Amino acid sequence: MMGQENHSFTSDFILLGLFSSSQSSLVFCSLIVIIFIMTITENTIMILLILRDSRLHTPMYFLLSHLSFMDILHISNIVPKMVADFLSGSRTISFAGCGFQVFLSLTLLGGECLLLAAMSYDRYVAICHPLRYPILMNDYVLILMAGGSWLVGTVNSIAHTAYALHFPFCGSRAIDHFFCEVPAMLKLSCVDTTLYEQGVYVSGLIFLLVPFSLIIASYVQILLSVLQMKSSEARKKSFSTCSFHMIVVTMYYGPFIFTYMRPKSYHTPGQDKYLAIFYTILTPTLNPIIYSFRNKDVLEAMKNMLKGNFLH
Repeated sequence: MMGQENHSFTSDFILLGLFSSSQSSLVFCSLIVIIFIMTITENTIMILLILRDSRLHTPMYFLLSHLSFMDILHISNIVPKMVADFLSGSRTISFAGCGFQVFLSLTLLGGECLLLAAMSYDRYVAICHPLRYPILMNDYVLILMAGGSWLVGTVNSIAHTAYALHFPFCGSRAIDHFFCEVPAMLKLSCVDTTLYEQGVYVSGLIFLLVPFSLIIASYVQILLSVLQMKSSEARKKSFSTCSFHMIVVTMYYGPFIFTYMRPKSYHTPGQDKYLAIFYTILTPTLNPIIYSFRNKDVLEAMKNMLKGNFLH
């Protein structure tokens, strides 16, 4: 009973994390550090290239620069704390720290969902309506898309963070996850969270199912247009690009939908944290590779930047 009382007086949470203290965990932790460094490097290079090279001053790359910035913030919000906890052996996170992680991750996850939909619409217009592209994707529309993704993501996140953190947490404050994520925290609450879960479900429809459906619809239209192309080379290239995009998008939305749109009773301890690896650690690494580094313009811009640096 004394242990329970002690728990109620501390507002800190304990993150159980991904790793145990075994030898294999050290290898896994090292792998995550490498992925983290790669992600920061790739996305920073991407942003610098887009800023510096005038050929990349197009709607697609403008949206991509926002995606890269979101990915940098997202992985930085989670991995350094996770690795520091593993190395120090301390697994506590303050109530404020936990609130900040929830707020930032929800802002970026929500914003990225909307941004990926905007990017698929951009590709749809470019391939299916090329003549109307400059009108349909003008500067005003672009700012609306990027600014809207950040703003709507932030507003939604403020509402969810405030609501989720006001629940009383009694007994154990050990979150079976590697960062503070709402579904894992709800398991610790000792009051009925059904009404709030319905709110999460509505948000899931707006941020997950609607954008995901729009992305699928865009790519179906793109593929139908591609099939009508005369050049088999162009067909092959477009098919390859579309399939890579769809793999990354499914890797992001699939586990995300599965985690946030299931009732609390269906969440098994530990399962969510392995699913979260996909949309918090893996896709930020893959996004620049899939969307950009396979692209001729980006590779050309990279060559120019390296040449410029060597000449100076």
